[in-house]
Amino acid sequence: MSFVYPEIDEVIKYIHQHIDEPLSLEKLASYAAYSPYHFTRIFKERVGVPPHYYISSIRLQKAKTLLLTTGLSVRDIGMEVGQQSVGTFTTRFKQRVGLSPAQFRHSTQQVGNHLESLQKLTDWGDKTSNGYESNIVQGTIQAKVPFQGIILVGLFPKPIPEGLPLYGTLLFSLGNFYFENVNPGIYYLMATAVSWEMGTTDILLPHTTLRAKCKQAVMVKPDANTAYQQLTLREPNLEDPPILISLPLLMQNYLTRVSQHSNR
Repeated sequence: MSFVYPEIDEVIKYIHQHIDEPLSLEKLASYAAYSPYHFTRIFKERVGVPPHYYISSIRLQKAKTLLLTTGLSVRDIGMEVGQQSVGTFTTRFKQRVGLSPAQFRHSTQQVGNHLESLQKLTDWGDKTSNGYESNIVQGTIQAKVPFQGIILVGLFPKPIPEGLPLYGTLLFSLGNFYFENVNPGIYYLMATAVSWEMGTTDILLPHTTLRAKCKQAVMVKPDANTAYQQLTLREPNLEDPPILISLPLLMQNYLTRVSQHSNR
């Protein structure tokens, strides 16, 4: 349990236990014994996103699980997670997962193929800047536990790993990474890891994958040096927002880029 607003830990547990029920801001704030304004402020400080956004993320995570573990229709799953319109559910799911619900449900067969293709790669590209690019974001990824596999790292527009990262790459090992020609703006740097031994379901529903994120947003300014970033992969924490983006989709996109580069 965190010593920074430990009552938020209890609220997060309550959200997970009652995710099928209406969860108003007033109800959660009362549970934590705060005013709605103060509760929203400290929740966002701890988790990175406002309470209502966190709740919608947990419900989408539940939708992902239902798509893979049940035969329920997309419409029924949408209603199960509080979306009355199948169109609205499908749109939001695709925006935040990267695939439509139907595509996600049928993506299981692709996971093994992507991992096998990645294992066969011999050229993973440079992981450090040569000094000629502009607006570079670079850093190092370490891990608290032994790890062998791939690391997906990206710059996201929000402090939650959802939707395709604005800039992303894939690493074969711990060490250096960099993004070049990053447009000026504010980004959130996050990473997760997939070991070679992981099963298909664990990759599609990455509840337990090692992960890392910068505590502070990354600010990229025109023609100015950006602070060197250091990430450490760790076990999930209670307050971590779910990883909504489809990891196989990120693998596929990386393989496509490698193929296009090799064909030039």
